[in-house]
Amino acid sequence: MNEQSILPKEVKNKLDQGLELNIIDVREHEEVAQGMISGAKHIPLGELPVRHHEIEQTDNIILVCRSGNRSGKALEYLQMLGLKNLKNMEGGMLEWDKL
Repeated sequence: MNEQSILPKEVKNKLDQGLELNIIDVREHEEVAQGMISGAKHIPLGELPVRHHEIEQTDNIILVCRSGNRSGKALEYLQMLGLKNLKNMEGGMLEWDKL
């Protein structure tokens, strides 16, 4: 794990503490229909090039997908655009659902 990664347990703990997180779920529509983290914003990975402006630059931007792979790609793309304070949730919703 690197400084750009965050574990699902850490995300849950921050939410439980009432911290405001900017969670961006990059999964497809049919995936989020099965459930997503409360308060997350849904922007599918393929729509990021035209919707990235919807992501507010905050201190805690957490990218989420099913396993952590697509959200990792989203993190790299958003970094190229100059966004800061990005974290990829390791293991994605597969790990989140185990909490």
